[in-house]
Amino acid sequence: MKIALIGYGVMGKLIERIAVQRGHEISAKIDEPEAGLTMDELASRLSGADVAIEFSIPDAVERNIAASMKAGVPLVEGTTGWNDRIDAIRLLVEKNEGGFVYGANFSIGVNLFYHVVRNAAQLFSKFDDYEVFIEEQHHSRKLDAPSGTALKIKDIVDESYKHEYSVSSTRAGNIPGTHRVGFDGTADQVLLEHAARSREGFAAGAVMAAEWVIGKKGFWEFSDVIDDVIVE
Repeated sequence: MKIALIGYGVMGKLIERIAVQRGHEISAKIDEPEAGLTMDELASRLSGADVAIEFSIPDAVERNIAASMKAGVPLVEGTTGWNDRIDAIRLLVEKNEGGFVYGANFSIGVNLFYHVVRNAAQLFSKFDDYEVFIEEQHHSRKLDAPSGTALKIKDIVDESYKHEYSVSSTRAGNIPGTHRVGFDGTADQVLLEHAARSREGFAAGAVMAAEWVIGKKGFWEFSDVIDDVIVE
């Protein structure tokens, strides 16, 4: 499999290492020097790849998706902070009959954690004594708060809890991504937690998504990929 990398920072380099270990080839690396490329020029650079994986910046996402679709290359989108444009991007992908996988978090563990949270919320919401809360912590360099993962967790909890509850964010030092969902009652508290040890889990998930999307046309979240694997 030939992979084009859009964004060659820490995540791009990790994805390259894991992809090569799994027998794949990196056919192109698109980074800051290519920031001035037009959509057509970028599409030309991407042509020949079987799939592209992007971890870049929100402002570049729309151009990069358009270039991937024009080149006929399915895209795994790891950049966050563009969900306010999701309807337009979905339309772009569908109009071009492309393949697209995005996610707030490409950690396989986090996506399994979503299933645990959904089941727990369904159970605890039936007991008025338990109040739910969400906490997330990240390093001080992470700009968005709450994180995309915390917002995804909130969407899941909201399926069972219809009232307002606390969602808190901490940004400090070098804290790895940590997400907690708690159910607090009079007599006890139940706490669910996912803590990332490194970014390798995100990179491995992105490569897994790239392997999955080849030959498919549609618009999916990474959680759909996990669900498909679970069913298998």
